[in-house]
Amino acid sequence: MTISLRKYLRNAFRLGSGEAVGRVCNIAIVVLLGHCYGVAVLGIYALGMTLAGYLQPAIDFGLKHVGARLVARFPESATEIVRRVQRRRLAMAGATIPLVLLYAFLANCPPDKKIFLFVFSSISAMYALSLEWAAWGREQLRLVGMAKAIVPACILLSLLIAIRSSHPLTWMVVGNLVGYSLQSLVFWIWWKRHQRVICEQEPATFAIAESLAWQRTSIMGVAWLCNIAFAAIDMLMLGIMASPEQVGLYSAAYRTLNQVLIIYYLLNFVLYPQLARQTVVQRVRMLRSSLLIGIFATGAALALLLATFRQPVLAIVFGRAFVTAGPLLLVLAWCLPLDFLTTYLSNAYIAWGMEKKVLVCTAVAAASNIVLNLYGIPRYGAMAAAVNTLISYTVFLVCLALAGRGVKRSPANLEHRPEFAS
Repeated sequence: MTISLRKYLRNAFRLGSGEAVGRVCNIAIVVLLGHCYGVAVLGIYALGMTLAGYLQPAIDFGLKHVGARLVARFPESATEIVRRVQRRRLAMAGATIPLVLLYAFLANCPPDKKIFLFVFSSISAMYALSLEWAAWGREQLRLVGMAKAIVPACILLSLLIAIRSSHPLTWMVVGNLVGYSLQSLVFWIWWKRHQRVICEQEPATFAIAESLAWQRTSIMGVAWLCNIAFAAIDMLMLGIMASPEQVGLYSAAYRTLNQVLIIYYLLNFVLYPQLARQTVVQRVRMLRSSLLIGIFATGAALALLLATFRQPVLAIVFGRAFVTAGPLLLVLAWCLPLDFLTTYLSNAYIAWGMEKKVLVCTAVAAASNIVLNLYGIPRYGAMAAAVNTLISYTVFLVCLALAGRGVKRSPANLEHRPEFAS
């Protein structure tokens, strides 16, 4: 399977058109919170969004990537795939709610803010109803992109309605509920309209059952949770071991970093279904050194630009009170070239069925981040979290580089059955 550059860029634009709207809404939310309500309120909102971000991989637990890969490989079996995947996702959503309640109880914030954390994050469990993963596997990227904008748009609208209210967090809970309800409805309408067209042949029941076996998907699920822990556990640990103000400053720096990364994440997201159909020879080409060096150099150039203009960016976007987050952003900016490489490699490995190797790499990186934060955050606060993030990115990249050496030694039958690679 040869990746068409024209098709790739067209799909990236389709996904990006909606993603851009959602990203603008997210930026507008944090700008309003930063300028109108201050560091502490932004910190609480950031914690709620981080918890919601953890719910998605916990609900999917490997099913998003495995399910999308199966839909891409066996479109004639989409009905059976959707039935099996959704049943598991709903069960996982129910299991996550007590964990959200536990974190809200442990968070270092006033009781009313604890209630917000629990309710806001629990509503995000409605993600289990969404068929985004199936649309992704079918490369319905315009639909996926536009649907991603629904939740942040609804939260922004609710915040604008409550701009003169003394209870902005309550209104954002309402916006979150409306957003997830609409998002789920959009994907279900798409599925009902296209189900008969997609499913034209007899389902490959055995292949589906084998791929969705708990032993297989749990490896992907744990790997993705470790990846989230590696990337965002510092925010949750700050929420327990530091003040909301520290969380707010760190969130401002980290969100600035994410705005730079979003286009790159989008390009990797678009690439996934095509990577899943590659042969062994094509996989080896995707790991050539010239390509990896180019990815790293692009990230380094963006890191230098962000580090140079960190203070005016923070002041304009969040307000003068957030300029003190400049040193945090200076450190986090140099995660960009490392993130460019780790995102590309982990996305490719997962598409090629190398969940076990990704699991080992992310587990080592996440463990290093947690251990370093347990020591550093109580002593140095948010700065420790920033430095430890840079260190753990380095650990992650080294592990992925070592794991990639096995791609050239993959068995030849992977050309025909990439979904069963190990």
